Amino acid sequence: MKKFIETLKNIYNIEELRKRIGYTILLVLVYRLGSFILLPGLDPEVLKGGISGTQEGLVGLLNMFSGGAFGNASIFALGVMPYISASIIVQLLGMFVPAFRKMQMEGESGRRKMNQITRYLTIAVLAIQGPAYVAGMIPAAARTVTWSPFVFNLVSTVILMAGSMFVMWLGERITDRGIGNGISLIIMIGIVARLPYALFAEGVQKFTGNGVGGPLLFIVEMVVWVLVILAAIALVQAVRKVPVQYAKRVIGNKQYGGVRQYIPLKINAAGVMPIIFAQALMMFPMLLGRYDATRGIAAAFSSYTTIWYNLVFGFLVIVFTYFYTAVTVNPTMMAEDMKKNGGFIPGVKPGKKTAEYLDDIMTRVTLPGAFFLAFIACMPALANVMGVNNQFASFFGGTSLLIMVGVILDTLQQIESYLLMRHYDGLMKTGRLTGRSGM
Repeated sequence: MKKFIETLKNIYNIEELRKRIGYTILLVLVYRLGSFILLPGLDPEVLKGGISGTQEGLVGLLNMFSGGAFGNASIFALGVMPYISASIIVQLLGMFVPAFRKMQMEGESGRRKMNQITRYLTIAVLAIQGPAYVAGMIPAAARTVTWSPFVFNLVSTVILMAGSMFVMWLGERITDRGIGNGISLIIMIGIVARLPYALFAEGVQKFTGNGVGGPLLFIVEMVVWVLVILAAIALVQAVRKVPVQYAKRVIGNKQYGGVRQYIPLKINAAGVMPIIFAQALMMFPMLLGRYDATRGIAAAFSSYTTIWYNLVFGFLVIVFTYFYTAVTVNPTMMAEDMKKNGGFIPGVKPGKKTAEYLDDIMTRVTLPGAFFLAFIACMPALANVMGVNNQFASFFGGTSLLIMVGVILDTLQQIESYLLMRHYDGLMKTGRLTGRSGM
């Protein structure tokens, strides 16, 4: 406790860090306040319990990422997901379109161009998602204005687009002037906002005797939850270090290179994206329930706790882990950059052999990471089967847990870098925090 108080004092003593944390907290409060402001012309009493059908499947995932704003028909209902979708599209274009690949290699100027393209693409995604949300999700009974459906849909869509762009602006301001990655932090805040309610509901259920097992089972659940969090931290931080030797170069009176460094290849380079892609695909079997011939298949996938659902879901997570890792990690580009800078892996020829060596390592280290990620993804279903309520079970794994762990580690790493730069002790007595390369 004394060490913790001393660390807080050190954080307060660094003026820049103190201002950044305060700025971040202020913008997060603005985001949370906007999440409770309804679209104009809606009856809050009708929407008091939220929009029906926003707790399951992909829609439930969108509601989780928006901190409940999606289900409350808030002005921030679409949140940052259109921006995330646009970013994924731009990343994929960077792998397959030569013009985008060239921009990726142009450094800071190329990054600015791609960010601008991402913003324009976000507006295009919003122009599609906005009308679909207003027409398909908001019940007619909640509308109190006498406008025509066209006018109501148009006004609501414009407000949703403006709200989502404002949330994106908040995220960028947090990244530039705050602490941590703004977009990731906004998503995490929306997820964490549900945790106190879920934890309280689970505790009341167990301690009042309405649940099976009583208080003892609740304590066991907390212990298992902590162990799962520790496992998720290990998954996020685990890396395979590949040694790289740089040749000596003498320029003037100074010697450059001649040192050994390491390339950290992450066990889980794909982050949470495989789980998100797999959850999106798991919505398609539900559509088969409309036909008599395939109604049995739809019934087998009707709940996320069924065996067939989790088997297929886990398999898709493993497949998408390999796919997204192949998209985001480019061994050929890494080998070329290493060769340009005079670096080489001991015992491996530069160029094509180095790329093949790195690709072989990534293939091998991704296998345990993919299976571990599939296990984490299926943990909520296992927790629900063991008697945990639906709300709290989602924090036992899946996107909720991985995003929380990853963003918190990334933010703590930035805080620790400020402390170490000012010659203070880090956040931990032993060891150093290892952050993420991205969400």
